[in-house]
Amino acid sequence: MTTLQRRGPAHSALARDIGVAIVTGRIPTGSTLPGEVDIAEQRGLSRSVVREALRMLSAKGLVVSKPKAGTRVRERHEWNLLDPELLAWMFEGEPPAGFVQSLFQLRLIVEPAAAELAAVKRDTRQLSRMGAALEAMADHGLHTEQGRAADQLFHNIILEATGNELLVSLSGSIGAAVHWTTLYKHRSTKLPRDSMPEHRQLFAAIADSDAAAARAATIVLVDQAREDTERALAR
Repeated sequence: MTTLQRRGPAHSALARDIGVAIVTGRIPTGSTLPGEVDIAEQRGLSRSVVREALRMLSAKGLVVSKPKAGTRVRERHEWNLLDPELLAWMFEGEPPAGFVQSLFQLRLIVEPAAAELAAVKRDTRQLSRMGAALEAMADHGLHTEQGRAADQLFHNIILEATGNELLVSLSGSIGAAVHWTTLYKHRSTKLPRDSMPEHRQLFAAIADSDAAAARAATIVLVDQAREDTERALAR
């Protein structure tokens, strides 16, 4: 392990470095990490920073620490794959095609139903915020950080508009999936397909309180994103 480059709080930066190495396979599942003292010396950090970083990784299901046995990398099925930070780390490298497929299957299960519900339950303020996010996407473009943030907000407001607290609790995960798949396809493709027309169709359906049209528009939008991401992975 090399000396840590400071990016925000030291424990968060260390957790990210180790986390990325785990989810991209550079540190394999089942392996044992160096001890706290060794990591601290290698990185030029205090043991308390290392300990806090390992706690963060443990909370995400990536590692488990036991007295005398050390810190072991857990098997993939034990990871909290919907953790927004873990999703971000997955896209630091080349995410496995199977993982991307699973991610879009999840979106196709959740988002069309959420859009259908939002179309009949949204209020005027939520609709106004969706419209503002949509215009910010158009103004900045999805190739920019501001545009991707607006895209993530647009989808999060749809979940919020369902009024279902369990769906709202998925906002962090769904929002992260939208953000990182969009970033990945723009990073990997010079001229990705423009998804603004489909976003506008979805917004119009919700504005018209047309639940069936909102569901259909969401399926088209998510399917298009899946195709674009898979095409980027194949390059």
